[in-house]
Amino acid sequence: MITIEPTGGTLGARVYGVRLADELTETDTHTLRRAWLEHQVLIFPEQHLTVDEQVRATRVFGPIGDDPFFKPVDASEHVVAISRLAHEQAPLFAESWHTDWSFKPVPPAGTLLQAITVPPVGGTTSFANQTAAARQLPTGLRQRLVGAIAQHSAAVAYAPEGMYGDREREADRSMRIRIDVSAREVGRHPVLRPHPETGIEALFGTLGYIAGIDGMATDEAQSLMLEVHNWQTQEEFQYEHCWEPGMVVLWDNRCLLHRANGGFEGHDRLLHRTTVADDPAYYLPRAAA
Repeated sequence: MITIEPTGGTLGARVYGVRLADELTETDTHTLRRAWLEHQVLIFPEQHLTVDEQVRATRVFGPIGDDPFFKPVDASEHVVAISRLAHEQAPLFAESWHTDWSFKPVPPAGTLLQAITVPPVGGTTSFANQTAAARQLPTGLRQRLVGAIAQHSAAVAYAPEGMYGDREREADRSMRIRIDVSAREVGRHPVLRPHPETGIEALFGTLGYIAGIDGMATDEAQSLMLEVHNWQTQEEFQYEHCWEPGMVVLWDNRCLLHRANGGFEGHDRLLHRTTVADDPAYYLPRAAA
């Protein structure tokens, strides 16, 4: 029987009584999807999935999504290695708060990570609850965000002139990052928007991927998004996750921010990642009532 145990923090729950590699019943699938929408992060200890099993497990929560700027592992076109070797000197990957691939016209619903190699210290992942951040927005800040459309872009990271395009700095990085001019493309999404499935309002995105706001001067937009960033990443909205070998964690990109934490210098760290695609129908323009 599946047991769901909340972490006791602002988000997240540990899941027991299920092996994701097994064929799940319709009831089990419904239970897991409902728990995911409720808790935003699901934690499955002791899974130890093969790459094929991880792909099947991902499909429990939706179609497989793509990772446009990562090269997959050789054994599977859908699985990406989030890796860092003990000797690496390049900046830590994904250490800034972000929502995965928020610049896409249809951003992914979720991300699933499995811990393969866990360092003895550090290497945690932090999450920030964006439904709570939206619910508690100060009135003045909320008024400035209502109707605001953010311009999301991956250029600062994955374009040739971006952070990961610096060949000298990136020379010893073990991750297989793909640099491409398509990173300059812009996707537009409301800063405040209802969750596509639950309808609960959340802040979507943050500094880094947000390059501007429609109809707003660059300086004004940057100032506003810095204010939003300082609000949405407060400690009261956060949960810090500690990994264990074989552990699988699934999170909901539509209502969360996350970031990688360091502190494991001199140790290897490896996780396998898959992406859950969202339903494009959620992003179609809606006719006025």
